[in-house]
Amino acid sequence: MIEALVALISGGALFFFGVTAISNVFFFPRLRRLTPSERPHLSILIPARDEARVIGETVRSLLAQSYTNFELLVLDDNSTDGTSEAACAAAAGDPRLRILRGAPLPAGWGGKNWACHQLSQAARGEWLLFSDADVRWHPEALSALVAHMARTRADLLTVWPTQLAQTWAERLVVPLMMFAILAYLPIIMVHHSRLMIFAAANGQVMLFRRAAYQQIGGHAAVRSKVVEDVTLARRIKAAGLRLRMFDGNQLISCRMYRGWMAVRDGFAKNILAGHGDSVAFLLLSTALHWLAFVAPFAWLPLSGFAATPALLCAGVIALRMLTAATSRQRLSDALLMPISVALMTRIAAQALYWRLRYGGVQWKGRMLRGEGARYG
Repeated sequence: MIEALVALISGGALFFFGVTAISNVFFFPRLRRLTPSERPHLSILIPARDEARVIGETVRSLLAQSYTNFELLVLDDNSTDGTSEAACAAAAGDPRLRILRGAPLPAGWGGKNWACHQLSQAARGEWLLFSDADVRWHPEALSALVAHMARTRADLLTVWPTQLAQTWAERLVVPLMMFAILAYLPIIMVHHSRLMIFAAANGQVMLFRRAAYQQIGGHAAVRSKVVEDVTLARRIKAAGLRLRMFDGNQLISCRMYRGWMAVRDGFAKNILAGHGDSVAFLLLSTALHWLAFVAPFAWLPLSGFAATPALLCAGVIALRMLTAATSRQRLSDALLMPISVALMTRIAAQALYWRLRYGGVQWKGRMLRGEGARYG
């Protein structure tokens, strides 16, 4: 009975996820080097809270872009580590950089959403590019982004940067973000369906036409949301506007977290919101992932290495390898998919602990309750 249940769930999941992943291999657009046919004035908007370690390299990489028609606004959200000074030193007097000082956080707002709202109010550009302080930009990245935005006539173009993972915790957890995008979310439906379930975006890189951003209410309309990027994408779809997603293709990259503690807390602060803020849905999702991606590996030796569990294990590894190859991650880490699922379960447990103990999550010195905002 248990073997039949594992075979049904794991086999069904591998079939549907495999079809989605294979279609995305062919249809998920990659950011390619292109020369833009139009040169709108961009406002690059970066909220930063205690980002002195990374902000300098980000500022330098942006100011070194081949596309030069932009302003760069960094909002220092009450940092205590010299974030503003590090950004200014990296700019070396380049007048395109402006530093904003964050106003006190109003009631009902999440920190990142409030920072992005302030940035949008100060921006002068025709297009608004929201990004994070730890995103890295190849010198041709901005030109490519502008060219693809114009070519696709997108109102919101969002990019999934190539994720840089160095420690074991990063390698086993961070690539699961692109695994989920490539295996669970058919890009054809994202681009051409009005259904909200197929809306997604990545707050690391979100390029809006100003008129579209204003039409959907900007960050003020998502002031209390944890996954504000996805909510903004849904509002774009609901308004009948054009959403487009791209893979960063090494032109845009990011090292999200450094080490297990940062990985655990970073993913834990978002995982409940990503499940509709439903504890029941998170528990069901966790159980299904164990049945689909871990149970076949436990079944295999117990069965005497029978064909069915062997095929299921091979399918899990192949699916993880396919998404790793597509998103430029290490193929060998696919062999440890059961450990990745176990680590995600630990992350889910951390989120549940925070919810039960504190009613929210703790991040960068703030208590984020319910639909509070996030950084990083």
